[in-house]
Amino acid sequence: MLNKLCAFIREQALIRPGDRVICAVSGGTDSVALLFALYLLREKLDITLEAAHFNHGLRGEESQRDEAFVRSFCRGYAIPLSVSSARVVPGKKGLEAAAREARYSFFSTLPGKVATAHTADDNAETLLMHLIRGTRLKGLGGIAPARGNVIRPMLTITREETEHFLTQWSLPHVEDSSNESDAFLRNRLRRHVMPLLYRENPRLGENLSRLALSLREDEACLSAGLGQTLPPVEALRAMPPALRRRALEAFLKTAGVREPEEAHVLLAEELVFSQKPSARADFPGGVTIGRRYDRLEVLNRGLPPEPVRLTCPGTFRYGDFLVECFPGEQILNTEDTFTVQPVGELILRPRQSGDTIRLSGGSKSLKKLLIDRKIPAAQRPFLPVLSDDLGLVGVYSIGVSRDRAAKALPGVTVRLTNLHK
Repeated sequence: MLNKLCAFIREQALIRPGDRVICAVSGGTDSVALLFALYLLREKLDITLEAAHFNHGLRGEESQRDEAFVRSFCRGYAIPLSVSSARVVPGKKGLEAAAREARYSFFSTLPGKVATAHTADDNAETLLMHLIRGTRLKGLGGIAPARGNVIRPMLTITREETEHFLTQWSLPHVEDSSNESDAFLRNRLRRHVMPLLYRENPRLGENLSRLALSLREDEACLSAGLGQTLPPVEALRAMPPALRRRALEAFLKTAGVREPEEAHVLLAEELVFSQKPSARADFPGGVTIGRRYDRLEVLNRGLPPEPVRLTCPGTFRYGDFLVECFPGEQILNTEDTFTVQPVGELILRPRQSGDTIRLSGGSKSLKKLLIDRKIPAAQRPFLPVLSDDLGLVGVYSIGVSRDRAAKALPGVTVRLTNLHK
């Protein structure tokens, strides 16, 4: 397993000498195997190794058991550990997606490369899930080896190999009882469908994962020739459909459509072929796109909302957002929920010139941070900014300023829900 791990890290250039690598550890088989493998390889890879655990709190005492196990395991090998937790509320995409979003929001605050223990089997399951739900080539690419500060070095390693590795080194782990539930599609595939496929080919997981990685490279190659600017309508019409739809998808993202689906791309394509030179269509996130003769353009979304003083407790609408303000009975800090101890009045407003926010890497200009996070320019004026008499407290999609987060209770919690997501 160690040799395959090193080979994939080199192949994908996931880790470089001197990197700070933070292994995400749930306490399960795969994450314990990855953490210990990186522990054994830390000198060879020339890395500083740490660990991180996110407690979703969804399984009561079992969640507390998992956190205690991870703390004990890391303490035994003197591996520095960061732990966070948050209340997970199901959104439109369900509990599993909400938990994932909360977890990755935590990962984005960590100062280093975060290694997750997704295996070849996980990648194979993801590919099949996308096939079942309907997808294009991009979806068949499965799990990305790297995205942002997150790396996945085990995509060529099977779950069977991680189990053998733990047995070989006599390493303990914990079991997640929710894996036995058929409530989630991934679990149903893993428990009922994959065993039948593995009977046909025991190497199915590894083969499908390699296929996904190969298709991801093909997708990158097809998208590489697209420029930064959307071509004129006549040029779009002349493009092969595969390239045209990729160009339109990229345009929708820059326009403020966070996760364009196939239906959104096809709607944009209708604008391209419309006989009306002033045709227009509405997209998620309050984005309206229209034809200006030979060009597609983002039409004016209007002015950002005026600043609003918050009352606690209280619920109200702010632009595209539902705002809830209530006494903080626990400290909740994610990209859309802030628990703070305000000085003076809490105000929700658009961003202002000179706004800065303090994250794990230090204070940063909000303008530069939004650019670095690739938040489309059309969206930036509409992102809610929470401030008080001392200045900026938190920003939706970014998180709370570290020097303004509540250190103890009582506090005030503000939750922002995007009504167009």
